[in-house]
Amino acid sequence: MANIEIDGKHYEVKEGENLLEAILGLGLDLPYFCWHPAMGSVGSCRQCAIKVYQDENDTRGKILMGCMTPAKDGMRIGLEEEQVSDFRDHCIEVTMANHPHDCPVCEEGGECHLQDVTIMSEHTTRRYRGKKKTYENQYLGPCINHEMNRCITCYRCVRFYKDYAGGKDLAAMASRENTYFGRHEDGCLESIFSGNLVEVCPTGVFTDKTLARSYNRKWDLQTAPSICQGCSLGCNIAPAERQGKIKRITNRYHGEINGYFICDKGRFAYDHINSDLRLRDCFVENEKTSYDEALQHTVKLIGEAGSCIGFGSEKASMEENLLLKALVGSKNFCSGMPAAREQQLKEVLNIYKNARTELISLKALEACDCILVLGEDLMASAPRMALSVRQATRNLSFELADQTRIPRWQDEAVRTLAQNERSPLIMATVSGSELDEIASEKIHAAPAQLTAFGFAVAASLEGKTCLPEIAETLAGELTEKAKSVAAQLRTAKKPLIIGGCSLNSLALIQACGQIATALSRARSNGTVFKTPVSFVLPEVNSLGLALLLDDHTLKLEEAVQKGSEKAAIFLRADIYKHLPFEVAEKMFSSISSGISFSELPNRTADKCKINFPAASFVEQEGTVVNNEGRAQRYFEVYAQANPSIKEGWRNLLNIAKGIQGSLAQAKPLAELACFDDVSHFVRNSAPVFSTWDQVAPDSKFRIAGMKIPRQPHRYSGRTSLQANIKVAENKAPEDSDSPLGFTMEGAPTQRPPALNALTWSPGWNSNEAINKFQDEIGGHLRGGDPGVLLLREKQGEDLQFSFTKAQSAELVAVSQSRLFDSCELTVLSAALVQRADIRVAMLGEATAHKLGIQDGDLINIKVGKDGISLPALIDRSVPENLVSIPNDIHTQNELSAALLPAPCQIVRAVS
Repeated sequence: MANIEIDGKHYEVKEGENLLEAILGLGLDLPYFCWHPAMGSVGSCRQCAIKVYQDENDTRGKILMGCMTPAKDGMRIGLEEEQVSDFRDHCIEVTMANHPHDCPVCEEGGECHLQDVTIMSEHTTRRYRGKKKTYENQYLGPCINHEMNRCITCYRCVRFYKDYAGGKDLAAMASRENTYFGRHEDGCLESIFSGNLVEVCPTGVFTDKTLARSYNRKWDLQTAPSICQGCSLGCNIAPAERQGKIKRITNRYHGEINGYFICDKGRFAYDHINSDLRLRDCFVENEKTSYDEALQHTVKLIGEAGSCIGFGSEKASMEENLLLKALVGSKNFCSGMPAAREQQLKEVLNIYKNARTELISLKALEACDCILVLGEDLMASAPRMALSVRQATRNLSFELADQTRIPRWQDEAVRTLAQNERSPLIMATVSGSELDEIASEKIHAAPAQLTAFGFAVAASLEGKTCLPEIAETLAGELTEKAKSVAAQLRTAKKPLIIGGCSLNSLALIQACGQIATALSRARSNGTVFKTPVSFVLPEVNSLGLALLLDDHTLKLEEAVQKGSEKAAIFLRADIYKHLPFEVAEKMFSSISSGISFSELPNRTADKCKINFPAASFVEQEGTVVNNEGRAQRYFEVYAQANPSIKEGWRNLLNIAKGIQGSLAQAKPLAELACFDDVSHFVRNSAPVFSTWDQVAPDSKFRIAGMKIPRQPHRYSGRTSLQANIKVAENKAPEDSDSPLGFTMEGAPTQRPPALNALTWSPGWNSNEAINKFQDEIGGHLRGGDPGVLLLREKQGEDLQFSFTKAQSAELVAVSQSRLFDSCELTVLSAALVQRADIRVAMLGEATAHKLGIQDGDLINIKVGKDGISLPALIDRSVPENLVSIPNDIHTQNELSAALLPAPCQIVRAVS
């Protein structure tokens, strides 16, 4: 640590950290533009000037840039001295000379970093009267607006887009004194992280085009803490609403998960909430009815049937799934997943809970120095994890910087020193991935070969020879690569194994478990080594639902047989996505009546006698468990005015009250009255949920007797919004189920991180205010990052998995992960659907040649009784005898991804 003096006061800071970061970490204010806590320092803007005195004998001092100056013991620093204040004022004056005064019409107005710094630097008068530089704007796609005239050349955009996120189509282009930040030509930005430019840019150069469709000022948006529903990582987000419509989604900082950035799917996939296609009314046998009448019919049908099967969902909250399980009984509860996926999730839990493994967050992942990705295309299945993997490959460059005594935060110097040197990343996938470009080893093989490769790595780690069936499955080259990968994992300081469910292969997950066990044995010299592992799961609450499965719960295939003469509740579950069409049809022909809770129309809802509209995640409270085992709470963003749309947990309690006379297990649920009661019920349901009360404060939580406001303190228009109906202001809706209020009045400070979606601090209206809410810059949130880890530390044991040789087939169809058209969340997003990749079936050159297929041929692929027609794309990265089918919403309607991987036939090829 270093003791320094700032304007006559003494502080203790980290030795060697840059002074800008140290000063901000102390809670002091210092203007800056180009520096970003996730991207380090480049000293471009000159705005963070400070006066530095080396020691008590230095009376003159000198002006230095805070972001480029390391903290040393005994330093004296002046922030408010006249000379350095004047310097910062002149810097901002030059910066503002070409900046348009368009704040009243700028989309960034009200949360603009440039506005914050201009006021902080006390620049109030424009003296420059010459002509300003002007530029033509570009079309950058359906998500991002471009207004180049607002640029202050801080270089943040290209540093994030190219250096941090690996994008290639945004650059700084310069000629003499003119610098332009854009693409080589008009066109959609290709990076799946391009939306972060909206928050990274300190001005209004890059703005949210989806917000501009129906624009509102940022201080007129109501928001609440929430969790992204796009994948299993559990990124924290802040959806914002006005007049019952979600207007935008922004990143909500979490020190262990998403940090400062989210992917474009998480940011822009919200149109389904506002969609006209949403179910907003109750129906009984296709007749529109009231909620109470639909509830009465539901109670009657379940009573007449005498029992009920409940189908849960990976997209439903823990509270909804657990209440449904309690309502129908464990023996009548089905996860809604196919048996193969249940097996995979149970195996993941087995590895997490019983093997010598360490569960790591995305933040911890970035410290790993050798990563093996087995079977997952992370850019499609878990983009935010892919971004963390990209940062982890820089660890070698940081080691080189340490050796040459270059501070790690000196971003440009470190990158120049390292050039293309990266820490080992081994990508073992069925076809090419965007991460291949930074991988030290690229392996493209069929799922069976990838499994054999994993077991070969495990055998090599333990110094054993591969089993004959493994060697037979692998080619000779892959056997040697397995030995090389094992050697790299054995010698790494912090290795990591990443697996997942995208290829629908239990054997691949077991291969990851076997590598983890072998690596733990190989590295345990007197002390127990726990292998860091991480699995990518299918949905936002896949792991949470897996925690509810036991030996009594129904398999989906068993539920089809058991459904005869029974009622069935489908909780956000569309079983047609997981079963062959004829099997799903058979089920509906046997059940006495179906009751569906669905947000959007689907084939399962169409078959049900009773349909309730389900509340979206922004219209209710709930908890989900991410792939790391972290339980996190999301909250209602706005009060739903439609009486037919109620919270999922409330729907189930209402049913329980109605059927408690006919189903004994419903009686305990009938006694629950509010969300706090439901939370206590979850806590008491199993030992794994014993810390459930710590996920977030309950509804009784207050700060100085006040609730947490959902609205900013500048929220306006509360009377004018309803002035056409009545002039008097309506009473704000009551929220008895959370400590949040639908109002601007309430506790302004000291909000727990789990309840805070607004980052504002005096002088900081922009998202840079997050610095005021952290224990240290870029670290944990003050008060602790939201959520609770359910899977606690354990000793672990040597789990053993056996390799089973897969049956050979002439041609195998595998599922190809998709990002922008994989589910309803994205296909109903007007912006993202334009960015979806072309739907093609990918084949390797050898396979295409053997079948006489050329690029663009329309091919019909038969898997069992199902089939799908797609244009062919010949891709060199696809292994022989493999065809990769896109797992998008369209394919799911024709061919269940649950069937893949599976033998297939291409029955015709038409040029």
